[in-house]
Amino acid sequence: MKRLGHRRTVAAAAALALTLEAVVLVLVNLFLGKVVDAQDMSLAGIDPRAMTVSAWIGAALIGGYLAGCALILARSAVRDKSPLGFFRIVLISCAVVHGLLGAFSIGLVGWTAFLVMMAVLGLIVWSLTWYGAPAQAH
Repeated sequence: MKRLGHRRTVAAAAALALTLEAVVLVLVNLFLGKVVDAQDMSLAGIDPRAMTVSAWIGAALIGGYLAGCALILARSAVRDKSPLGFFRIVLISCAVVHGLLGAFSIGLVGWTAFLVMMAVLGLIVWSLTWYGAPAQAH
């Protein structure tokens, strides 16, 4: 029975990590949008305002996605029940995204970013495997 308390803790830690990640990524995207807007930069003739708005829309989308994943994990931690169906698929997609971002971040950002991505990936996968698939009703 000790395992039950631990899986709640892991799911809560994963939810907290995803929430922090969502906040950081939203702030970075908003900052980058402001930088492009302030410098009046253009990339291949694209309107600078369009690039700014795109960065802000990207911030909202990625923040919403990660916050939604965090809510799914928080709900699992509170109820101590496995996420089912669509919610499980969303968490699996979040794990895949973190694996890909971790692989890309080594060359683009560095090993620290890779380690952060792998730590969050590990928490998500750990939560998914400890809760496991729901038992089949016979």
